[in-house]
Amino acid sequence: MTHVLTYDELAALIKGRAGIGVDPLDLERPGATFEEFGVDSLALLGIVGELENTYATPITPGAEMSKTPQDFLDAVNASATTGA
Repeated sequence: MTHVLTYDELAALIKGRAGIGVDPLDLERPGATFEEFGVDSLALLGIVGELENTYATPITPGAEMSKTPQDFLDAVNASATTGA
C-alpha cells in the first residue's frame, strides 16, 4: 500500500462502514477516542478489510483494536511503508 490514509478518508470510511457521521476535524483533535464517536472494533475491522481489499496489502494486525483515530492512522499508514 503506497497510499497514506487521511482523517478525511477515515471519516468517510466510518460513515460508509458504521453509518456514523464524524467530522474529520473532530478525529484530529488530540485525545479523541473512537469510543466518544461510537465507533467500535467491529467497525474498524470492516474498515481494515475494505482497505486491504482496495489496496491489496495487509494492514498491521491489531489495527482494529486502536483506541484513537491517531493510533489507527499510524497503524494503517505504517502498513503502507512496511507491507504489514
